[in-house]
Amino acid sequence: MRRFLRENSLGLVFGTLFLVVLVAQAFAGHADFNQQQLASGMEPVSLGRYLTSASFAADVAENWQSEYLQFFLYIILTVWLVQRGSPESKKPGEQGLGSDEKQKVGAYATDESPSWARAGGLRRSLLSNSLGLVMGLLFVASWLTQSIAGAAAYNEEQLRDLQEPVTWAQYLTEPDFWNRTLQNWQSELLAVASMVILSIYLRQRGSPESKPVGSPHAATGVEG
Repeated sequence: MRRFLRENSLGLVFGTLFLVVLVAQAFAGHADFNQQQLASGMEPVSLGRYLTSASFAADVAENWQSEYLQFFLYIILTVWLVQRGSPESKKPGEQGLGSDEKQKVGAYATDESPSWARAGGLRRSLLSNSLGLVMGLLFVASWLTQSIAGAAAYNEEQLRDLQEPVTWAQYLTEPDFWNRTLQNWQSELLAVASMVILSIYLRQRGSPESKPVGSPHAATGVEG
């Protein structure tokens, strides 16, 4: 058990932090939602009802979709684009998919390689692009969830204000939807750009996201 915890500590800690923050968001969102209910002259709702509401689903999904968009774009763009001096980038001149030898596929696969790396055709192609594909699908799924739940939450407000509800397609043209979406996109893109650029000049000793402390600023694709 100790070995398992030690060898999987990064994923376990982030998973635990995610659950703690999600629970905290649920309680904070519930309190905020009930404040709005009371301000509108309506009855507060239970925590269980709030957790199954469109409002909670939209709030959660709009953050998830922006995160998966960030990772999807980063994974795909770093195949072809570089940033000189950043450990988050490949070295200039190494853009592209890489050779079979470097990627350890086909005849260059080892005994420890996944079986699909030794195979050819569709299986190798799927494995070779599985990370980007899954991140892209998770983004699309969470974006659709946000848009559907957001439309339902928006219509609840419309009915509360004695206004006509809108269809899902109409909601996609509403400022409310794009305000929710774009404010998350811009923050995630800024975070990635900051990491790529600041890691050229700043260091964090012992972190694989940083270059070794003594590496020159121009060193690219070097991890500490």
